[in-house]
Amino acid sequence: MAEKESQPLEVHQEPIPELSPAPHEAAGKSRWPEVVGLTAEEAERKIKEEMPAGTHIYALPSDSYVTMDFRTDRVRIFTDSSGKVSSPPRIG
Repeated sequence: MAEKESQPLEVHQEPIPELSPAPHEAAGKSRWPEVVGLTAEEAERKIKEEMPAGTHIYALPSDSYVTMDFRTDRVRIFTDSSGKVSSPPRIG
């Protein structure tokens, strides 16, 4: 059998399309440590000022069970028994 001569493969490279930034990247912030100690309502107001429209903000007791999925359009505010923010809210 005659051996075939190997030929180099042609590689076609297309430019990678530029993606629009996720909402939190556009806002430039992903955590709000400055709202710890505020009421959930005050914290929500502050976060809404800095996040794009359409962001979902949830206030929950600090011992709540939550899903582990990461969403760039969600911020969870965990509160203590007095309704004050107990840990820095973050995107996810």
